[in-house]
Amino acid sequence: MDKVFKALADDTRRRLLDRLREQNGQTLGELCERIDMARQSVTQHLGVLEAAGLVTTVRRGREKLHYLNPVPLHEIQERWIDRFERPRLSALAAVKRQAEEAMNDKPDFVYVTYIAGTAEKVWDALTDAELTAAYWGHHNVSDWKEGSRWEHVRTDGSGVADVVGRVVESDRPNRLVVTWAAPDEEGRADRHSRVTFDVRPYEDIVRLTVTHEDLNDEAERSGIASGWPAVLSNLKSLLETGGTLPQAPWEMPAR
Repeated sequence: MDKVFKALADDTRRRLLDRLREQNGQTLGELCERIDMARQSVTQHLGVLEAAGLVTTVRRGREKLHYLNPVPLHEIQERWIDRFERPRLSALAAVKRQAEEAMNDKPDFVYVTYIAGTAEKVWDALTDAELTAAYWGHHNVSDWKEGSRWEHVRTDGSGVADVVGRVVESDRPNRLVVTWAAPDEEGRADRHSRVTFDVRPYEDIVRLTVTHEDLNDEAERSGIASGWPAVLSNLKSLLETGGTLPQAPWEMPAR
């Protein structure tokens, strides 16, 4: 957390975060134009922000896009604010709603969290039906082979799947890509979006990046932006403490 406070102490770095809050997913060139500063200086400031976990990057072809990552801000909020004044995650959801904008050629939503554990444990938490039921309130059911169907099934015994899709890419424990859709009356996928889970070692912990693309409209983006942080915070709590957060499981929009 010391790195976060050090990063936030500099006015230029705060302005960079403001620019990403206004328009998330910018290239270095775009940030240089908006901040009116030399590329080398902006690169150095972005390095400090990335080391603190406040900025994360995603490569799209030859471009490197920079995203505001609210996780460290959420941790500050949870440690010093939530216990006294605000419901858990309310400010985080507000930050994400402001940060995520409609972008035709960029990911619609990117979320990064850091988890104490191994990549294998994080992968299992995403794909094991009983584990997902514990922190998500749904069983994620599939054999997780490329091309296979997967279902997000309610835990009430009804067998109803609120989300269905196909496994596009499955590389345990590094990368999982699935389509994501609301099922029609026959249980088939309607119009779908796409979710990518990237699991990477980060020093002695694990960095989990979730990218949700091809969302339909602002209402869908808003639901996703508030849903993923809550679900993944619960996953982090389960893996690190053995228990989930003291709230009911969260539901995510299917489309």
